Parts: sequence; C-alpha cells; structure tokens
Amino acid sequence: MNAPRNLKLENVHAFYGKSHVLHGVTMEVKAGEIVALLGRNGSGRSTTVKTVMGQVDGHGSIKFGDRDLLGEKGYRVAHAGIGYVPENRDIFPKLTVHQNLMLGQKSGAKNPRWGFDDMYQMFPRLKERQHTEAGVLSGGEQQMLTLCRTLMGDPDLIMIDEPTEGLAPKIVELVAEYLKELKRRGIAVLLVEQKLAIALEISERCYVMGHGRIVFEGTPADLRGNAYIRKEWLEV
Repeated sequence: MNAPRNLKLENVHAFYGKSHVLHGVTMEVKAGEIVALLGRNGSGRSTTVKTVMGQVDGHGSIKFGDRDLLGEKGYRVAHAGIGYVPENRDIFPKLTVHQNLMLGQKSGAKNPRWGFDDMYQMFPRLKERQHTEAGVLSGGEQQMLTLCRTLMGDPDLIMIDEPTEGLAPKIVELVAEYLKELKRRGIAVLLVEQKLAIALEISERCYVMGHGRIVFEGTPADLRGNAYIRKEWLEV
C-alpha cells in the first residue's frame, strides 16, 4: 500500500478552447478524508475533477503526494492512484456486471484492498445480476457498478461526480454508506454533489464553487451556519 498522499490544487486555471472556466482554484483533499465540492450547475465542479484527470486543459499546480499530475493523460492519473466516477456512469452496456468489474482491475497490483467478494458483499444486487448485461440494469444498479468498477483499480483517492443524481432515496442512503465504508478503509473521497444534506452528513470539510472559483472553505457546521453562502451560491 502506498504511503498516505494528499491531493493539492494550487491556482488552477482551466479552459474549454478559448473559454476560461476555472479561475485560480486552490483546494486540498487529505489522505483518508471525505471532502465535498459543492455549487450550482455550471459553477466549475465537474471541470475541476476533469482537469485533475487530464480531460481539460489547464495550468497551475495539481499534485498527488510528490507527483505532478497537471497535463498527464487520464490513464497515468489513474495509475498514480486516483479513481474517477463520472456523472454519466460510463459502464460498458454489452458486457456483464462481472466483466465490467474485471475491466476495472489494476494489472499487477499486489495485495489489492478490494476484490469481487467485497463488491458483491457491499452490493448484493450486483451479485444477483453478475451475469446480466450492464446495459439493462437500473440507474441505481449502474451507479453501484460504476463505483465498484472504480474501486477494483485499488485507488487511494476517488473523485465521484454526482453519485446520487436520479436515484431513489433508499439507493442514495446505500451510496452514502458506501462512501463511509471507503473512509473506513482509508480511501480519500472528493465528492461532487448537489444534494446538500448527504454532502454535509458524510464530509469532514467542504468547498463551495461559484463562477469557477472557490468561494467558501470550511466544515459542514461552518456551512450550515453561513446563511449568506448557502443563499448566494447553493440554494436554487
């Protein structure tokens, strides 16, 4: 297992073509903690994690431990120990549940923290449907599968974009328990989420974004007590 590493972004700017989307983002996710990245649609949250994954051009500094990630290809970022669960779930629809999980395995990993038994124990529904094509799963089941496939890569940190979008309340509770289990196993989580309740329940620190900038940093208690930030940058 790798030594504990923090993810640090310092003065990160990002662009879609000529459009300047991130304006000097500075934030940190420490080893083993859950951090929520909050904000309205279009605030820059998804762009931030995509920039970390090398999917969006940017400049500044992005480091995971001592390794500089800015400008790296996505597969190199993944090999460095960062998992990414995109908002669109991105499963392989014609492959079975089990085959999707197999594709997530990190080649050459010694003593990985996660295996098929772990995935099926956390989400018994996936075990029941392990030989089913992923494309016919429900939205909640596809979300479970995407989360588990990312874990099979044995990351030290997972960035998860809107994991509860469109899910039934019971499945949302299941996802929250899943994220808590990651923390118990020493995996850091950067949670991009619109649902304030779940984000404040499970995170230790939170950032709020607006117009491509960090406009708030603090604990969930700090954010609950800051009516101005909630009204100005979060509430619809």
